[in-house]
Amino acid sequence: MDAQFRDRAVYLPAEDALVVADLHVGRDAASAVELPLGERTDLTDRLADLLAAFDPATVVVAGDLLHAFDRVPAGVAETVAALRETVADAGADLVVVRGNHDAMLDAVSDELAADSGRVSTPDEFRVGDTLVVHGHAAPEASADRYVVGHDHPAIEIEGSRHPCLLYGPGTYRGGDVLMVPAFNRLAPGTTVNGMRARDFQSPVVRDADALRPVVWDADRGETLSFPPLGEFRRML
Repeated sequence: MDAQFRDRAVYLPAEDALVVADLHVGRDAASAVELPLGERTDLTDRLADLLAAFDPATVVVAGDLLHAFDRVPAGVAETVAALRETVADAGADLVVVRGNHDAMLDAVSDELAADSGRVSTPDEFRVGDTLVVHGHAAPEASADRYVVGHDHPAIEIEGSRHPCLLYGPGTYRGGDVLMVPAFNRLAPGTTVNGMRARDFQSPVVRDADALRPVVWDADRGETLSFPPLGEFRRML
């Protein structure tokens, strides 16, 4: 797998691109918690760490930059602007692929504007041999590799749930699939241990048994790769 997974993001060396998905900006405001996460600081600080680690030329948000469908809650526009500034300060270009939660994306277009113009917001984005889509609908274009979000994958290991990357070599139209977890830590993860293809919301998943979970171990600073789900289930 020509990709590096770290803190809910994937870096594609050949394309010099960092992909994150499902930031769900505004999820903090919608959460019924007494002590909010501090969404803006959490998202921007973690993104800055990834930019420092990989120094990508391009940052692609694979859909669902926003959380609310029908409004822009207080503070969301400022968080979007802070994210755009974080990417710009690192010298990278920003692309925001539209997801099913991004109906209000045009409402934050001013915050996505940079000195060189507005940030691109396509439904699909091709970088090298890779096509980045949100994953809620079948891609229109074909590619050697598809990077998607949407399902917020997580894997349960010894009673603990961990956000994970799912890697499926050659599993969609002959191309590889990389499904990244939600970058927003308040977004609930979907435990994939026992899931079949029909249980995923994304039509990009056609053979769940072939998907290999990859977990980032922050304490060790390394990735842990597990057998494909079909084999992994038999080991539990």
